[in-house]
Amino acid sequence: MEMKHLINPKSKLKRLYEGTLWAEGPVWKNNSLIWSDVRSNTMHLYNPATTITEIFRDPSDYNNGNTTDLEGRLIRCQHGKRRVVREERDGSITVIADRFENNKFNSPNDVAVKSDGSIWFTDPDYGILSNDEGYKSQSEQSGNFVYRVSYSGEVEKVLTNFDKPNGIVFSPNEDLLYVADSGSPHNVKRYSVDSSGKLSNEIVFCDLRDGSPDGMTVDTHGNLYICDVKKSKIRLLSDSSKYIGSIDIPERVANCTFGGEDNSQLFITASTSLYGLKTETTGK
Repeated sequence: MEMKHLINPKSKLKRLYEGTLWAEGPVWKNNSLIWSDVRSNTMHLYNPATTITEIFRDPSDYNNGNTTDLEGRLIRCQHGKRRVVREERDGSITVIADRFENNKFNSPNDVAVKSDGSIWFTDPDYGILSNDEGYKSQSEQSGNFVYRVSYSGEVEKVLTNFDKPNGIVFSPNEDLLYVADSGSPHNVKRYSVDSSGKLSNEIVFCDLRDGSPDGMTVDTHGNLYICDVKKSKIRLLSDSSKYIGSIDIPERVANCTFGGEDNSQLFITASTSLYGLKTETTGK
């Protein structure tokens, strides 16, 4: 697939909001875009109908990644309390996972929900390295891992061979899982996923040694949109790992997601700003 079939050359990147310290974790929910400002310990909500942005959560417990579950409830990764939580419809908080084998997580970073109700998240140590994105602490885990929480609530360590696991996303039919490593060696790995959630057939999907992958999203064709925080661009690759093109962003880019009325708007969180870009495709 060619770049022009995904992004119209006439489509312009628009800054929708400016004023964050480190924008992260965009998610489309209830006709609005919710995202995190990790370093200011807040979350924001952008309403496309009014173009108004307002504070969504303050404080946010140094919230980073976000997604929604099968019922449309918000799933959040909190660096501050080192846990993954769900916001119920009445606003109350349910803890999804805050420990593995009785030890606290490092700082859950990004999260994806599978159609069987399981919740998958990455757990690098960014939130405990300093007080900038959480609280400086000693790790209670033996490394930085990827976890799966079953629909019944059982926590399982599923991937251990990452330096700093970061972005995580499933292919449209969920037979593939992509996980970005923002530490050495700066790549994105891909796994086959069976019906029970077991992973196999690890490959290095793409090597970004000259950059640094962070958050990711996919469209309905299976194309991967990888945020390269070092090169300030979003790299587009097909599901066969063929390079399609890139979207240049004016500042360091952390994450992206699809949303909007027809799910064709690409929302991008990058350092101080939230951006929007109309595409010719749709998110999964």
